[in-house]
Amino acid sequence: MAKLLQAPPKFLPPEWHIANKAQYSSAEAERCRSERLLDESQRLVDEIERTTQKTQSDVNKRIEQRLEEIKFWKQQLDDKLDQLVKETEVLLSFKTRLEKALENFKQPLCISQQCLLNRERRVGIDLVHDEVEQELIKEVEVLQGVVALLERTLEQAIEQVRLNRSAKYNLEQDLKDKYTAFNIDNYCSNLNNNTPDIRCAQNVLKVEENSVSPEEWEDFSNTNVEKADQQRNNSLALRALIDSILSQAASDLRKQINTVNVAFRNRLKETKSAKAKLEDHLDKVMEQVSAQEKNIESLKKAILDKEGPAKVAQTRLETRTHRPNVELCRDKAQYRLMREVHEINHNIQRLKETLAQADAELKGLNRRQLSLEEEIQVKANTIYIDEVLCMQMRESIAINNF
Repeated sequence: MAKLLQAPPKFLPPEWHIANKAQYSSAEAERCRSERLLDESQRLVDEIERTTQKTQSDVNKRIEQRLEEIKFWKQQLDDKLDQLVKETEVLLSFKTRLEKALENFKQPLCISQQCLLNRERRVGIDLVHDEVEQELIKEVEVLQGVVALLERTLEQAIEQVRLNRSAKYNLEQDLKDKYTAFNIDNYCSNLNNNTPDIRCAQNVLKVEENSVSPEEWEDFSNTNVEKADQQRNNSLALRALIDSILSQAASDLRKQINTVNVAFRNRLKETKSAKAKLEDHLDKVMEQVSAQEKNIESLKKAILDKEGPAKVAQTRLETRTHRPNVELCRDKAQYRLMREVHEINHNIQRLKETLAQADAELKGLNRRQLSLEEEIQVKANTIYIDEVLCMQMRESIAINNF
């Protein structure tokens, strides 16, 4: 049995020493490697800590810079929004001025058109295309032109208000987004390594498909600002145009209304003068009618008065024909009687002719009297139309500054 169990091999002392030295060397090498790893690990930890702190500091700085950029554009947008809101309010007041002016200009237009219609009721020779009618037609044309211009300008104002509100909406939306972004970045800037609600998040390194570059971001807000500026400038120009149009329209209409009123007064003066002259002639004609009637009565009496002398002369001649024999002499008395009869008949004929002329003249005077009375009525009708129907109505025209 003892023979079966073999004893382990035995090493020589040198081998023992070599083995121990090998262990010493291995331990020393492992220890050196470990020490180097410890040193390198500490350096790595320190380096990464410095890098992390630097990077985090840089990120914090960039976020602060971003916050300042957002603040800047928020201020820009807010300023433009405030300017645009104020400008739109002023433009709306100008729009109201245009609407009031449009209503106020429509009233004189109706009056001018009514004056033209009233003057169509003139009759006879007074239905004349005079200066008043010419100026009234011009006034209607001026008013129609002004009303059309105001309507077009009002449409422009309404469209400009719409454009201003569209630009305002874009600014408000941009500001709303800027406010949200500012709050998000401000929250991020306040985070630190000890903040309780920090957490790990998945898929944070992906780039959002709808994200934009800083240049695009800045261009977007800059475009909104420029559009707001453009619409505000357009609004300012439109307000200046509206102010000029209202001022010029009021001035032109005042001038034309004054021209028409002067024409009315001149025409009334002329018509009243003509009516007065006609009335004067009517008085004279009526005096002449009365005188001619008396003349006719006088002529009739004169003819009647000649019947006696005619009968006497004719009776004498007839009686003297009964003289006997030689006494039937053509003496001077006979010839004188014969001339007397001829003279009386001739005179009666002259009186009758004059009477006929007087009758004809009286009829002419009566016709002239009727014609003058009709013409005076025509003038009275014209005066009533111009002075009462037209001028009194025109007194209600009021052109104010709008």
